[in-house]
Amino acid sequence: MRGASLRRASWSLLAGNFAIGCGVMVVAGSLNDLTRSLQVSVAAAGQLITVAALAMSLGAPLLAALCAGWDRRRLLALSLAWYALGHAASALMPDYAALLPVRALSVLAAAVFTPQAAAAIAWMAPPERRGRAITFVFLGWSVASVLGMPLHSFIGETFGWRWAFALVALLSTLSAWAVWKALPDDVRPPSLGLAQWRELLTHPVLMAMVAVTALSGSGQFTLFAYFAPLYREVLQADAAQISFLFFWFGVFGLLGNVLLSRHVDRVGAGRAVGWALTGMALSLAVWPLADSVWAMTLVLLPWAITGFASNSAQQARLSQAAPALAPALMALNTSAIYLGQALGAAGGGALVAAHAAAKRPLYEHLNLIALAWMLSAIALSHWVSRRIARDPQHV
Repeated sequence: MRGASLRRASWSLLAGNFAIGCGVMVVAGSLNDLTRSLQVSVAAAGQLITVAALAMSLGAPLLAALCAGWDRRRLLALSLAWYALGHAASALMPDYAALLPVRALSVLAAAVFTPQAAAAIAWMAPPERRGRAITFVFLGWSVASVLGMPLHSFIGETFGWRWAFALVALLSTLSAWAVWKALPDDVRPPSLGLAQWRELLTHPVLMAMVAVTALSGSGQFTLFAYFAPLYREVLQADAAQISFLFFWFGVFGLLGNVLLSRHVDRVGAGRAVGWALTGMALSLAVWPLADSVWAMTLVLLPWAITGFASNSAQQARLSQAAPALAPALMALNTSAIYLGQALGAAGGGALVAAHAAAKRPLYEHLNLIALAWMLSAIALSHWVSRRIARDPQHV
């Protein structure tokens, strides 16, 4: 594929991931208004994240198998159109009970788009640029954290959560058009048969790589899902300060992903994953020091720089480990991302609810639970790296 066409395709897929990231993070960003407007507890509102994450986790591998033969231009554009329709419908839901299933159905588009965008760009890019191409399209998630999360927070606090969902619908519509215009016809990464799926699902090193994603996602979302109410109740932050903290997190998340995209092929994806996990663990370990908005900016810094970069590095690591299995690996890794979000948000919500019942500080010890997940991810990632170093031909 020629350079100009590859650039256009890459930018359109980045835009699509931006819209997907905004939609995935819209609940966390507008959680304060959701709880007020729908008259539910923080723990209950947080389950909107859990249910959506479970739908994406289960949907990613199943939909990857069902849609394996589709032309990616049509598949990716249609998934964004579905995302737009679902978020527009979500904004019109009258109560929590109605919103929950619509949210779960809407995010099935994310289960399709993210892994198939990565597989498509990996198929289009030459081998020597594959790692950089994959991490580039994942910059959309980092841009979503820079712009989307602060916007969701500000819009939710100022105008209400429904307008934040409407913004996602608009962004998804525009991204669907961009993907349709930029991608060529007949982009069809090789589909996998049952034998290849069986080989993948029984491969200890590859499945351990995927498990690293789930463990790190659980660690992140134990806290990340509850950032907005935590900032308000623990730090006494107002709407502008909450938006600033999300913006701060997102700016350094974008910086970390840009640096990764430029250097991942030279540094090595496995080493980049190890550094990213360590950075997140550092923030979680020093979390109790964040007793003010300004202290929180310093505590968040290692996590912000490495959080989104870790997922990008994982995608690159998997695509390099087994190029022939890349489409299925991308789907499974996306499933692991969302499984981690579900486990983390559910576990964090259960702890918040238990503390509320016991009349204890709502967000006490969340960082310790998150840190335990992250240390498990570090240990497993180190084991994977050692296995690959010892026998690179049989990954």
